[in-house]
Amino acid sequence: MSEQTPEPTDAPDTTPEVHDAPSPTPSAPSPAAMARMAPRRPAAVPVPPVIETDHSASAAFGRVDDEGTVYVREGDGERAVGSYPGATPEQALLYFARKYDELHASATLLRQRLDAPEVTAKEIADGLGALKTHAEGADVVGDLPALAALVAEVETGLADKRSRESAQRAEAKKAAAAEREAIVAEAESIAAQPVERIQWKSSTARMRELLDTWKTHQKSGVRLDKDVESALWQRFSKARNSFDKGRRHHFAELESSRGEVKATKEALVAEAERLSTSTDWGQTAGAYKRLMDQWRHAGRAGRKDDDALWERFRAAQDAFFTAKDEEQAREDESFRGNLEVKERLLVEAQGLLPIKDLGATKGALRSIQERWEAAGKVPRGDVDRMEKGLRAVEQSVRDAEDTRWKKSNPELSARANSLVSQLQAKIAELEEQVAATDDAGRRRRLEGELESSRSLLAMAQAGADELGG
Repeated sequence: MSEQTPEPTDAPDTTPEVHDAPSPTPSAPSPAAMARMAPRRPAAVPVPPVIETDHSASAAFGRVDDEGTVYVREGDGERAVGSYPGATPEQALLYFARKYDELHASATLLRQRLDAPEVTAKEIADGLGALKTHAEGADVVGDLPALAALVAEVETGLADKRSRESAQRAEAKKAAAAEREAIVAEAESIAAQPVERIQWKSSTARMRELLDTWKTHQKSGVRLDKDVESALWQRFSKARNSFDKGRRHHFAELESSRGEVKATKEALVAEAERLSTSTDWGQTAGAYKRLMDQWRHAGRAGRKDDDALWERFRAAQDAFFTAKDEEQAREDESFRGNLEVKERLLVEAQGLLPIKDLGATKGALRSIQERWEAAGKVPRGDVDRMEKGLRAVEQSVRDAEDTRWKKSNPELSARANSLVSQLQAKIAELEEQVAATDDAGRRRRLEGELESSRSLLAMAQAGADELGG
């Protein structure tokens, strides 16, 4: 039989048993891995291979006695951590130093992860729990106070991290509550609109968007405190229910009013269709205008009904006006001869201008007017042009009559003659005063006034002559 490999043994009396076996390539387990580790009894530990890593710095904190028991300095004394039968004292000491270095490496890694923003306080706490489980009273050789200080530093950092995370959660909750509050406030604003001003289509779509946004916040956003979320949801739900109730009421009334509008427009369509074959062009055109006004003020039925009824109304109206236009086109063609007659009469009337003999001109114009009326209608497109042409000649004759009347107005003539007489008397008086004065200055003033009066007399005399005075 082959020789059995010796195993590490407990130290005499108070030396605790070894809890781990050496591994060919020692490495520091992560805190997460340590959290998954459960206490277990070691299997047979083979003689360790040649250790390549230098653990002598940690080994300096321990010693091996003559019986092979390994001790570590602890406080002012020392504590037995175990033995490694069959190994040299250096190998036994380095074995327990390696175990210390692994613990220290795990603590160092945990300290580094403490500063990583993406690592949560819970992850650090889980790793710290596993680390402390392995570190407290561990059978290792190394700087135990340094390890304890490092663990304490992690504990302090964990408390700070928890405090920061708590503050961040509070701030995130505050921001999330503000976002939910904005959703609720907008929903309440939509629900509070006056019914007559609500744009139902866009407002309904917006309400749906707000509900979807709420669900998204609830599913993937920061969770609010139950009482805060409940209060906001009750307000949101109340606003939505109020809006939905108003919308249902509005559309129920709208459906009812659309039925009334539909009946009204059906009556208008029936009347329009009845008039579509009328040949009383003037009266029926006026009737269609009144029907159109009633249609505009009737309101709206459902879109489908409105479109169908309008098509019928427009078809009836188009049928009438098409027939009317065709009839008037035929009439216009029959009026071409009348237009030729009136074109000649208009040229004859315009030949009376300028007026030289008012009496003769008036007689000639009366003859033209009588023949004008007798000539009959002209095509519609020429009516305005022809009427304006004759009215211009008629206005010129009226203006000439007005001018002659003014000239022969006895009252105006009397006023003009009276002014002439007054000026003549004043001029005679001024002439006498000029002849009688020896004062050169007064003479100049009187002569200036005399000259002004003579100018006024000339103008007054011309006016009197024009009026036949």
